[in-house]
Amino acid sequence: MVQTSRVHWVVLAGIAVGLLSLTWTATARAEFTTIEWLDLIPAEELDALQNPPAYIASIKEGSAEDQVGGELRNSSATGADDPYQQALISTNVNEDLNGQGIRIPGFVVPLEFNDDLFVTQFLLVPYFGACIHVPAPPPNQIILVNAPDGFRLEALYKPFWVSGVVKTSVTENDLATTAYTLDLASFEAYE
Repeated sequence: MVQTSRVHWVVLAGIAVGLLSLTWTATARAEFTTIEWLDLIPAEELDALQNPPAYIASIKEGSAEDQVGGELRNSSATGADDPYQQALISTNVNEDLNGQGIRIPGFVVPLEFNDDLFVTQFLLVPYFGACIHVPAPPPNQIILVNAPDGFRLEALYKPFWVSGVVKTSVTENDLATTAYTLDLASFEAYE
C-alpha cells in the first residue's frame, strides 16, 4: 500500500510538472503579440499609402518619377508636402509598439556573422529581395534584429517568424535605414 501511494505521488508530481511546463510555454508564447507589417506604419501614413494620389496612375514605368529612393528625400519635384511620397521613405513609427513583445514573419537580410558563421545581426524585411535586389522598403518597414547567440541561415528565400522586444530606434547602415530594432527571443520557420 505504501508503494502504491509513492507511485501515485510520483505520477501526480510528474503531471504537475508537465502542466507547469505547458503553462510556462503557453505564457512565453503569449508574451509575444503577432503583428503584421502594416501595424508598424503610423495610421496617417498608412492611409496615404492606401489612397495614393491620382498622379501615380500617369507615371510611366522606369521613368525618373518611378524610382523610389534617395531622390525622394531631396527632390522638390516630388513635393515635400506630398504625404504619399513622404510615406514611401518614412522613419515615423507606431509608438504603441515601443517596448512590446512582438512576433512577425519576414525575410532575413544578414548583416553580421560570428566565427561559426551564425547570423548575429540582420534586417527583417516584409518581402524577399528587399534591400538587395529591389529598392528598400521604407525605414518603418525594416527591423534591425540583434541575435547575440546567432543562428545558421540555410536559405535567404525562406520566410521566418521572429519574436522579441521591439524598440522604436532609427539606425543607419550601409544597406538600409531602419526605424525599429528588435532583440531576438525566438526564430522559427514560417509555415
